[in-house]
Amino acid sequence: MKKILFLSLAYFPKHVGGAEVAIKEITNRIAPEDIEFHMVTLALGKELSKEEKIGNVIVHRVGFGNTGILNKFLFQFLAAWKSLSLHRIHRYDALWAVMAHSAGVPAALFKLYHPRVPYILTLQEGDPPERIERMMLPLWPLFSHAFKKADIVQAISVFLGKWVRRRGFKGLLEVIPNGVNIKHFSQEYAERAVGEIKDKLGKRMGDIFLVTTSRLVHKNAVDDIIAALRFLPENIKLIILGSGPLEKKLKLQAKGYKLETRIQFMGHIGHEEMPKYLKACDIFIRPSRSEGMGNSFIEAMAAGLPVIATQEGGIADFLFDEKRNPDKPITGFAVDTDSPEQIAAQVKHVMDHPEKVRAVIATARAMVMEKYDWDLIARDMREKVFARLFEPSV
Repeated sequence: MKKILFLSLAYFPKHVGGAEVAIKEITNRIAPEDIEFHMVTLALGKELSKEEKIGNVIVHRVGFGNTGILNKFLFQFLAAWKSLSLHRIHRYDALWAVMAHSAGVPAALFKLYHPRVPYILTLQEGDPPERIERMMLPLWPLFSHAFKKADIVQAISVFLGKWVRRRGFKGLLEVIPNGVNIKHFSQEYAERAVGEIKDKLGKRMGDIFLVTTSRLVHKNAVDDIIAALRFLPENIKLIILGSGPLEKKLKLQAKGYKLETRIQFMGHIGHEEMPKYLKACDIFIRPSRSEGMGNSFIEAMAAGLPVIATQEGGIADFLFDEKRNPDKPITGFAVDTDSPEQIAAQVKHVMDHPEKVRAVIATARAMVMEKYDWDLIARDMREKVFARLFEPSV
């Protein structure tokens, strides 16, 4: 049995995003008798245990039990110290860092002491690379070391794969995207179950509900969706699933446009309930300003919603537009960044062409089932990353 130690700034049960879901879905599909996974992560709450087992991962937490900037900064060094301490006990066969900007520095420090331990770097970043690089300037030598010393880099999109090459990595690069729980998001519910969500949301006959699922941060451009609502009829409303630091500002924007009655901020919705909320709505929109990949788009496609989005970053790997990608099977409706008018125009286009939209939904769902099922992703990680790491001739 092999042992892998991986580093991640956050993990279940708090502050769960695409990277954390990916870790859990992949590790749960790898037999524990084949690989034993240990994790060093940040304690993001004082009530969390210093050590516990979650799924197939033994989780070790460091830090002061809060979400403060100082705690996150110190993780870079506390995680390295903890990793070195654990390695003396467990003698890991490989190191795995998830996201360069949050786990690359402790991985680089670990490699300084144990250069022969194979090292995987996974790129899951959603912010623009230029912003990440500015943020990491205080730790620049170690940040650069995190790229150059990797034995294998796994990027979740072609966009992030190009970034790692620009950062000077010349080794083995595998583009393996995040996936989606196909069974969960594509399941059909009894009409009553979805009807209960519609009643909760106050959906009336004739209403069209736009929906977005995202952290309320600048890169996800929820402000552009709110602005687009000004150009759309009164029966078109917006459901916002998610929370974040811009919530107050977005509510003020909605009030300034006199759109309070057409926008609902629902806060965080759990994974179990999310498909029902998607199926209670009509069109998924997230006009991201940057995106490493974006699990939410794939989930919406699996749930059978038409998707309106930009083609920034990793979104371009799977969202193909009739006019912008004439050589591809059409899977969505593209807009430029910072273009509320284009968002409104695409919403009208979707409403006016139901037959075309049904075909696009079917194509998108077929693509998701063919390429983005977690079973396929876990298989690729086993065969293209772990097997090559432990058996270089594979």
